[in-house]
Amino acid sequence: MLDTSKRFAYNEDHAMFRDTVRKVFAQHLEPHLDDHEKNGIVPRETWKAVGEAGLLCPTVKEENGGLGLDFGYCAIVGEELAYLGSAAGFTLQSDITANYFERLGTEEQRQKYLPGMVSGDIITAIAMTEPGAGSDLQGIRTTAKSDGDDFIINGSKTYITNGQNADCVIVVAKTDPSMGAKGTSLILVDDGTPGFVKGRNLDKIGQHGADTSELFFEDVRVPKSNILGGEGRGFIHLMEELPQERLGIAVGAQAAAQRAFDEAVNFTKERKAFGQTVFEFQNTKFTLADLKADLQVGWAHLDWALLRHFDKELTTDEASAAKLWHTDLQWKAVDTALQLHGGAGYMNEYAIARLWRDARVTRIFGGTNEIMKEVISRSI
Repeated sequence: MLDTSKRFAYNEDHAMFRDTVRKVFAQHLEPHLDDHEKNGIVPRETWKAVGEAGLLCPTVKEENGGLGLDFGYCAIVGEELAYLGSAAGFTLQSDITANYFERLGTEEQRQKYLPGMVSGDIITAIAMTEPGAGSDLQGIRTTAKSDGDDFIINGSKTYITNGQNADCVIVVAKTDPSMGAKGTSLILVDDGTPGFVKGRNLDKIGQHGADTSELFFEDVRVPKSNILGGEGRGFIHLMEELPQERLGIAVGAQAAAQRAFDEAVNFTKERKAFGQTVFEFQNTKFTLADLKADLQVGWAHLDWALLRHFDKELTTDEASAAKLWHTDLQWKAVDTALQLHGGAGYMNEYAIARLWRDARVTRIFGGTNEIMKEVISRSI
């Protein structure tokens, strides 16, 4: 269990909410983690149970079916989810897509989607990445050509979180390819729309419990009223959401790093070698001491970043720095913890194996850590 006694970003209401999150996850997630891994997806009934408990999209305003809470509630879900070791795509819906709908959506769009997103009846995804365009979103090739009152979408997307479960996908497409980034728009495509096909559930190194898909669009006709935000403003809208998206990744990375450390401490204090516990060797104690110091710094920095974000002051470069630092720490923690487990760490029956596998992608998604350095350098 995460020790929150020294945290300073949260209040008593947050603490009560965290207790609820832990109880709901203990009932609906923890006993089924292996099934989620085996099946490559978190079933819809789990989404509904989590939604009914008020854990999905907590920042959505009351008039749109939500609780109207601050981002701290999203962060708590992200921390507890990562510490548990689940790859469920709840945070993508709560931290990212809900904000797009609430901030950019028309009244009709908000009422159509947000109440269901809060309850877990509607699952969403955002389709940015393409086979030839990853961190460089300006390079996307999916097009949405004007045809009267409609757009006709053609192209493909890949590595899309919640792709199999998704009822609605926010598609990043070029409505005017001649304008480069300024010709990019966000367009809503509902599951079942003719020409929209969900491809295979991708076989990943880690995060097996998350459905991650290819999506294909062949002459997909949608009304122009499906534009989310302004036509031609898609790239700007994406950039506006980066601080919260990257902070959310940092939140999960820090919690996963703490879980890895805790697993290593417990294992080394129980396992014996050469007549003493593995923990009693100086190398083990010093290695864990180094990690503990990093974690102390990490939690303090994370709370600083959260408070900055609560006050709407967190900048893109600050959020990028948080994503860079905390995911690097996550990798250091999981790799070190696995090493301290010895051969046992290579066995899937131990939690550290899953934590290690799942950690590898966090330095890639949300913009690679190399891109984070480029973003940070522009602020210097």
